[in-house]
Amino acid sequence: MRVLGVDPGLTRCGVGVVDGAPGRPLQLVAVDVLRTPPTLDVARRLRQLEEGLEQWLSATSPDVVAVERVFSQHNVRTVMGTAQASAVAMLVAARRGLPVALHTPSEVKAAVSGNGRADKAQVAAMVTRLLRLDAAPKPADASDALALAICHVWRGGSAARIEAALAKAAQGSAQGAAR
Repeated sequence: MRVLGVDPGLTRCGVGVVDGAPGRPLQLVAVDVLRTPPTLDVARRLRQLEEGLEQWLSATSPDVVAVERVFSQHNVRTVMGTAQASAVAMLVAARRGLPVALHTPSEVKAAVSGNGRADKAQVAAMVTRLLRLDAAPKPADASDALALAICHVWRGGSAARIEAALAKAAQGSAQGAAR
């Protein structure tokens, strides 16, 4: 499975692609940070993110896009930019018919480090180890994007199977009630 992880942000949007499967070694495909200048208006910045993400999808052909779920922070302005960048990532994936998975920061930290409260340095160290890299990807947004991709490789498949089974069961119940 090839996963594009997106650590959404309006100024810095981490993107990282990982190949892998549960129980198999992971492989780094590519990693970078898409940047938009704060001097531009928000609409143009979102358009630049869209163009950058479209280029990443074309260049790497992922099977799924894993995006960090936006969580409440104290700084509303930061949350808004993060939510807007997250929506752009989901939109470009949906436009291509790619599944989108959302993972919380604590879920990603737990998957990669075994600790849902791990700090950025711990996550970066584990990403470096798991992908057998010489050094941690910089800045942290790049490392976080790879952590999202790794989390989805390890947890996403089982979550998707559970969701499909629940949907099938609900459909069966609805058909049974209609008879």
